[in-house]
Amino acid sequence: MSEVLLKYIPEHAVPPCFELIKTNNVHLKIVNERVTRHGDYRRHPDGFHQITVNASLNKYRFLITLIHEIAHLVAFEKYGRNIKPHGDEWKLTFQRLMVPFIRPEIFPSQLLPLLARHFRNPKASSDTDATLSLALKQFDPVNDKNYIFEIPYGSVFRIHNGKIFKKIALRTKRYECIELSSGRIYLFNPNAEVELLSN
Repeated sequence: MSEVLLKYIPEHAVPPCFELIKTNNVHLKIVNERVTRHGDYRRHPDGFHQITVNASLNKYRFLITLIHEIAHLVAFEKYGRNIKPHGDEWKLTFQRLMVPFIRPEIFPSQLLPLLARHFRNPKASSDTDATLSLALKQFDPVNDKNYIFEIPYGSVFRIHNGKIFKKIALRTKRYECIELSSGRIYLFNPNAEVELLSN
């Protein structure tokens, strides 16, 4: 298992990660990319814990996602199944599990202050922290995608399922976009990755 982890996370994170996986009896499944999420956690009826993480994530995002999902498992085991998935118990658990990894041997120095700030009050997804998300994106393989918040208003873009939208306004924290074929309005997170067609 540790040789497998070495392919997906920073080298110095492997021993403590492997320990977490072993201690919590995790069945880790690395899967091809799903657009809607980086990872998930499920407890099977027979009691074993399955965590799934996208293989396409860069090693820093993979590590954060893996710890995020292990935090769900640990929080549920400690506080019971009735807690909110991303409530205070989970935040506390995620912080506690993540802190030992926020070190210069594991993360590049430019990410450390952003991670420290993010983990004071972790969100349900690191993607909702635009600064951290953008900083993590620079370690992705080069692609032709943009984040919605980067493209100008009036831009036309395509999403993963081929639908085409136009960015029209900002509503609180999300962007209002109109689907060109139906005229329906949709809200997008600032960090949704899209393919810019024209602006």
